[in-house]
Amino acid sequence: MAFFKYPFWLLYRIWFYILVAIPILLMFPLLIISISREEWYRYFFKLARIWSKFILIGMGFGYKITREETPNPNKSYMFVANHTSMADIMLMLVAVKNPFVFVGKQELAKIPLFGFFYKRTCILVDRSSAKSRQAVFLRAQRRLKQGVSICIFPEGGVPEEHILLDEFKDGAFRLAINHQIPVVPITFYDNKKRFSYTFFSGSPGKMRAKIHQFIPTSGLQTADTKALNEKARTLIWDELSSNHITKKKPL
Repeated sequence: MAFFKYPFWLLYRIWFYILVAIPILLMFPLLIISISREEWYRYFFKLARIWSKFILIGMGFGYKITREETPNPNKSYMFVANHTSMADIMLMLVAVKNPFVFVGKQELAKIPLFGFFYKRTCILVDRSSAKSRQAVFLRAQRRLKQGVSICIFPEGGVPEEHILLDEFKDGAFRLAINHQIPVVPITFYDNKKRFSYTFFSGSPGKMRAKIHQFIPTSGLQTADTKALNEKARTLIWDELSSNHITKKKPL
């Protein structure tokens, strides 16, 4: 049986990249127009949501979004979620209707075709560079002033397979406090099982996400960053644990 799994996993990975490329090629003129001006980003975001749904459906992922609270379309938020899969970007775009900008690692900009739009619409960060991290804050501030939300995977990368939830970096929470915008914790339950960063793995099936009650930042100061960080992380950890994802204790 294992002999047949490896060819399937190989073809499944190839199929994923084909699905990534097809809608980009089909919508290329519209995508180019939508990124030509920052104030047109909302149109790009709508196209990105179509792109995401196309990929998830094409991969056989039956997604289900549960919402304890729904974002106000006229407000900005800091969206944070656990990071486990290459499909996290797509599920986040499907789960959240409010236009937001990803803060992500600059290495993804090297991916053909996808990287062209990624580096022109996302806030890229080199986590090894203090100057790059400072630039992230300045760009995020500008986008927030434009009424766009921010999305950060606060683990700072994808943890190793045996780690359920890594420590959260403080950047997202410091930024949320500075701008007095609510933090929106989101739990991805199944993404690691469906399509992890381990090459020979993955399969069609359910892909669930839960948008939790928002955590307000009104009145908080920079000194409250760590407490806000822990509150968001504990909420996601408890949700994963209650769904019997693991019995391990948090880090």
